[in-house]
Amino acid sequence: MGQHVTPKQLVSYLDQYIVGQQQAKRAIAIAVRNRYRRMQLTEEEREEIIPKNILMIGPTGVGKTEIARRMARYIRAPFIKVEATKFTEVGYVGRDVESIIRDLVEVAVRLVKEDKRDEVKEEAKKRAEERLIDLLMPEKNERSKIANPFEMLFGQQNEQTTDEDREERMNRKRKRSEIGAMLRIGKLEDEVVKVDVPVQGGAVLGMMDGMNEQMNQMQEALSSMLPKQTNVREMKVKDARRVLEEEEADRLLDTEEVNRLAIEMTEQSGIVFLDEFDKIASTGSQQSADVSREGVQRDILPIVEGSTVKTKYGLVKTDFILFIAAGAFHISKPSDIIPELQGRFPIRVELDKLTKEDFVRILTEPEHALPRQYTKLLATENVTITFEEEAIERLATIATKVNDQTENIGARRLHTIMEKLLEDLSFEAPDIQPATVSITASYVDDKLDSIVEDKDLSQFIL
Repeated sequence: MGQHVTPKQLVSYLDQYIVGQQQAKRAIAIAVRNRYRRMQLTEEEREEIIPKNILMIGPTGVGKTEIARRMARYIRAPFIKVEATKFTEVGYVGRDVESIIRDLVEVAVRLVKEDKRDEVKEEAKKRAEERLIDLLMPEKNERSKIANPFEMLFGQQNEQTTDEDREERMNRKRKRSEIGAMLRIGKLEDEVVKVDVPVQGGAVLGMMDGMNEQMNQMQEALSSMLPKQTNVREMKVKDARRVLEEEEADRLLDTEEVNRLAIEMTEQSGIVFLDEFDKIASTGSQQSADVSREGVQRDILPIVEGSTVKTKYGLVKTDFILFIAAGAFHISKPSDIIPELQGRFPIRVELDKLTKEDFVRILTEPEHALPRQYTKLLATENVTITFEEEAIERLATIATKVNDQTENIGARRLHTIMEKLLEDLSFEAPDIQPATVSITASYVDDKLDSIVEDKDLSQFIL
């Protein structure tokens, strides 16, 4: 499952996408490696070792979610991010906390299916090709056999008709072979065929999503009982091939095995990221909002402690799922969380506030840094832009200044600044191509200085 990677390898991978935050990266890497170590033990020993959940503390936009998401993608583990504020105690409007685990299982099912589809890929291609040939050259009804029932009854078949049928079958076989050869070399990609495409869900089922446990069970029961609806759609062969290959691959999969592996993957490798964890902390007053927040905590507690959740794929134990909670904790403190829940997050990691130097690194080091993204986007319009070092320095200074003067939103501030910086160029690009534009420090000042200096204006624009 990818969890055999060493902590150093994982930190090195995360360094490609997230600047700094070494303490958080190390904590995540150790948690992942401990999972691998646990799986090397006997089954009896495994049962006694539970994951050490992590609480990330730090302002928005410093990389909390990105660290967890990138890590899960690298080790190919089921991962889901949820906002703690979306869940409320029973009796209030909100989602049921057990839906977290149901959603996590859905992610695991998708991952298992992707792996299993690769195993049956070649057979699915063959079957899809046969179906494409059928669509391009439908089978002809052998009416001659039905038209002369007496001849069939007494065995009186016309020899000439038999010869004609044999010749026709040979011709059809040859034509199908020719069509198959043309499909394989891509000569029929733009031919139009009619394909039965399954309809995903229904209007009634869609309305039930997110409701209580009884409604969820009803939705699952209805989805399994109702016949699968299909729509006939006209599409090109190149599109039909993809649809048919997916359909044939799913037919070749062992559903029971997929479900079993998905549940096992969820239980042993699942990761739940609970964002906005600080928003459900009580601040000590007896206001109704605090009572409600404490109710949310008590609802979340069972799945973090370890419980069994019923899903449409089977029962899922949450004992060994890794939970990563994150929050800014500006107003509340981790100690404001109820003691039972605090104890389930023994690893505390504080993420650093981003400095000007961090912003410079964010704009230059990652493979998908924002300047590189904009350079590639505008290159599609035949407009070449280059960023000078002084311009990057100036952008980092502005991001730091605006974060200090207004709300600190971390690296997300760079998105608004870059968009405002290149707004005119993005608008005019189709009309000025081909062109080469150098983004200098003076260009940055010209576009952003007036907004940055006006504090009231910067609050609305940046």
